[in-house]
Amino acid sequence: MSQRPDLVLVNPGGRERIYQQLGNELTAIEPPLWCRLIAGYAIDRGKSVVIVDSEAEGMGPASVAERVKALNPVLVGMVVFGHQPSASTQQMVAAGESCAAIKAVAPEIPIIIVGGHVSALPERTLAEEQVDFACKGEGPATVVQLLDWLELGAETDPTEVAGLVWRDGEDEIRVNMSAPLISDLDADLHGNVWHLLPMEKYRAHNWQCFGDLGARMPYASIYTSLGCPYKCSFCCINAPFDANRYRMRSPVQVVAEVDRLYRTYGVKTFKIIDEMFVLNDRHVTAICDGLIELGYSDELNFWAYARVDTVKPAMLAKLRKAGIRWLALGIESGSKHVRDGADKALKYEDIVGIVRDIQKAGICVIGNYIFGLPDDTVATMRETLDLAKELNCEFANFYSAMAYPGSGLYTQAVENGWALPDGWAGFSQHSYDCKPLPTEHCSAAQVLKFRDDAFHEYFADPRYLGMVAQRFGWDTRKHIEDMAEHRLARKIVEEMGAK
Repeated sequence: MSQRPDLVLVNPGGRERIYQQLGNELTAIEPPLWCRLIAGYAIDRGKSVVIVDSEAEGMGPASVAERVKALNPVLVGMVVFGHQPSASTQQMVAAGESCAAIKAVAPEIPIIIVGGHVSALPERTLAEEQVDFACKGEGPATVVQLLDWLELGAETDPTEVAGLVWRDGEDEIRVNMSAPLISDLDADLHGNVWHLLPMEKYRAHNWQCFGDLGARMPYASIYTSLGCPYKCSFCCINAPFDANRYRMRSPVQVVAEVDRLYRTYGVKTFKIIDEMFVLNDRHVTAICDGLIELGYSDELNFWAYARVDTVKPAMLAKLRKAGIRWLALGIESGSKHVRDGADKALKYEDIVGIVRDIQKAGICVIGNYIFGLPDDTVATMRETLDLAKELNCEFANFYSAMAYPGSGLYTQAVENGWALPDGWAGFSQHSYDCKPLPTEHCSAAQVLKFRDDAFHEYFADPRYLGMVAQRFGWDTRKHIEDMAEHRLARKIVEEMGAK
């Protein structure tokens, strides 16, 4: 693009800060969803857009700043959503550094920062970061309205820019009325701007391609719905949406996007970003039928999120036939008491039963577990690990409870004076600075040490490794054994051991 773009959207990197050495080869590098959605919305309204995916390109803050300076856009949008709701807060470190670097070399270019974390803490974000504006809400309408205001000369206060958070003078921060949620996802949030992205750079998680690790690239992530109707206390997904709203795309458009990515870029490995894909039977069935009708669904490898209480055994065969090879289940805790306290009322028998049904259908399961929920003790955390080992899912994610801004736990933590991380990097599950919530019975260091020990116990378990070798082959077993050799350095655990 030779002429000055209206808008440059930046996806902040910092993978090494978030994942330590795990970010080198094991983690996914995903196309930035909200950069795509905002870009498509802006282009449809006559704006010229460039996306700088600093994560995929391996660009540090200084390189991002030089690129922005060379492009000299009317506006920079720093898009801090991450690839899952909790990732927004942990990306604030890289986002803040990039904003500061841009201001150091091109102070005249205005910056708006957008994202789930930003929407949860808009005034604080504007006060703390070197940006000119922040956004409360999902972002597309706010960004385009701000561009219109800037292009008219910014001669009046931006009071009519919906969702804008701005400085009125030096001391006062004002928050405009939020923009209404966009209702027509197909027309307005299609995100069909793949040509603006470095498609050759994206790769899937290692586990999604167990048995064929060479299939991690090419890779793409798509969405079929936004938001979630549930209210789990530890989740911050609805922070940008101001409500528990659940909006769906047309299944026809979803299938068309998959076909376009398959035919244009050769993508066969996909993630469905939805916080809850397996939820609405009609929606899921229509997408599966459309994927099957493409005629090559046996070549596809999708993974998606589901809840134990929304997966129906009768739909599993169709999911597998459509190319859904992995389902991630939020099991969270092995203790019913702890699950109930986290607004996750599931029965033990239901959890075991649906995991077995999914596996019988030929779909792999990722079990997601959380240690350190408010009612947890060492004994209940052990119950969770024992359940994980009994279920013996093809992969497992172990998390420690975090009070992410925008979640119910964050509100509780602030109200009760619970200890929170010293900086945004401390909200990353895998960072050196990670600092989870303490419980009434366990310190933050004890929770984190239990989590890390649980990871290594699970992935070194002979029963698990035997299942992997049988299911995926000996090369995959060796890959997992090599993965489990990575021990994360943890500041608060080191301090606990030094005392």
